[in-house]
Amino acid sequence: MQFQDQLSSISSYTSKLLRKRFGRGPRTCQTFANENYLVVYIRGFLSPMEEELLKQGESEHIEILRNAIIKPILEELKGIIHVIFQEDVAETYHDWNLPNYSGLLIFVLENQIHTSNEQLSFDIGRFEANIARISQLVQKIPDEINLFFLANQVLLVERKGILIPIEKALIDRGFGEELKMTKDELEKTYFHREGNFVDLFNKRIADIFIDWNFKEDKSLMGLIFNDR
Repeated sequence: MQFQDQLSSISSYTSKLLRKRFGRGPRTCQTFANENYLVVYIRGFLSPMEEELLKQGESEHIEILRNAIIKPILEELKGIIHVIFQEDVAETYHDWNLPNYSGLLIFVLENQIHTSNEQLSFDIGRFEANIARISQLVQKIPDEINLFFLANQVLLVERKGILIPIEKALIDRGFGEELKMTKDELEKTYFHREGNFVDLFNKRIADIFIDWNFKEDKSLMGLIFNDR
């Protein structure tokens, strides 16, 4: 099976799983991969029940519901990825942008499954300084920032060492999920408002997704650029 066919298989399987679990599938699923990162970008996705909750302003309940349902979906997709690529998944991340009806599933594999030299053309130093500056507005400057290009449409940003003492204390007291939901909304607001991404990339941002691994004190952020 060719590499693009493998990615298409994962997209198709993801769409079927979402339809089975939520009662309505997404409009589109696109899968991108490079090195040991694989992401599934989901668009046009909101179940009938979630649609009613969103109309009532209950987006927090949708997030809680999805967090519960998405876990077995991620586990099943890990098995599919192993079958297709013969590689184990080391970590999973996910995030949703309800106003855009979109979501991103991120899989970090044990080993590389593909190598591509395709990259966006931009000032990396300026971009990393921007990431550090905005991170500091919300919490602290990351100890480490790493960039991973999956395609001209997708850029992953890994930040390590971003938690401040009060956040670590909340996590230790069992408030990790509440903290994650608060950080998600706050950080995305700042990155959308303060990012200056159009100036940096000469492209508009379609979506920003952020998730955290509190145990490892790191975060993965996915920037999705308009594909036209």
